[in-house]
Amino acid sequence: MTEKVLSNKKNGMAMMILWIVLYLVALLMTIFGAAFVWPLFIIGVVWLCVGWIPFLGLKVLRPQEALVLTLFGKYVGTLKDAGFYYVNPFCQAVNPAAKTKLNQSGDVDDGSKKSIFQAQNNGTVEMASKKVSLKIMTLNNNRQKINDCLGNPVEIGIAVMWRVTDTAKAVFNVDNYKEYLSLQCDSALRNIVRIYPYDVAENVDTTGDGIADEGSLRGSSEVVASRIRDEIQSKVKDAGLEIIEARITYLAYAPEIAAVMLQRQQASAIIDARKMIVDGAVGMVEMALDRLNENGVVELDEERKAAMVSNLLVVLCGNHDAQPVVNSGSLY
Repeated sequence: MTEKVLSNKKNGMAMMILWIVLYLVALLMTIFGAAFVWPLFIIGVVWLCVGWIPFLGLKVLRPQEALVLTLFGKYVGTLKDAGFYYVNPFCQAVNPAAKTKLNQSGDVDDGSKKSIFQAQNNGTVEMASKKVSLKIMTLNNNRQKINDCLGNPVEIGIAVMWRVTDTAKAVFNVDNYKEYLSLQCDSALRNIVRIYPYDVAENVDTTGDGIADEGSLRGSSEVVASRIRDEIQSKVKDAGLEIIEARITYLAYAPEIAAVMLQRQQASAIIDARKMIVDGAVGMVEMALDRLNENGVVELDEERKAAMVSNLLVVLCGNHDAQPVVNSGSLY
């Protein structure tokens, strides 16, 4: 299906004036014919009965709106530019996604584009506009629980910025382009997330080149979002949609393993801190021994050096302040 833009129909004002004038003429013919000429009266009455039909062809479009028109089931074209149009009054606007409300911003069916009428059961029924929005919209898909490449369940959510570029494809190639986009976002997100670990892991290839790398969901969010965007775009191209950007809005371990993973992170942090403390303590002990030897403050044999090193390491690596012990006798 190829989009055909109707750009030569911006004569709505002239046609509206014409039909109003003809309606007034029919009214005068009815009044005059009733008094003098019966044929004019009949013509005037007939026109007053059917003269409202041409007014159905008047269409008004605001910026970034489109109207897909069909005539007796055949696609005749799309109105895309803002303006006042006149088309065949028997043309129908088609938009199967008009009543679909996704978790998104900037949808076309807001309060200004709905006509509300009261039903017999005192309920309110909303008639959604058939106009197709050409604005950039944001789809906030629901959070999904997906296993990463290591099998750990993670919860992730994305925001997708998209717009309609081909109204004919969007309306006729898929049943409902909004629902189609939402499903493709879910599928693409699942396909990409299962390639990456949540955090950096060893011997994991995320690029497909056979070489282990440091890609991860937490550390490579820009790369992951770009791959998700490309994956979605490849799926919705035939639906006339353009994916402008995809962003990760939420990322966390699933609740059932969140506590365990937190303990693991805490343990890793404690180990790293201990390594740093030990490295610093060994350096300080070496410096102390070197300064004692340079200044000749005291002569230490190997056994006394070992005892001094042990005491200094205990003091420097301990979690609590050292309790000094005064030795008034010999070292032996």
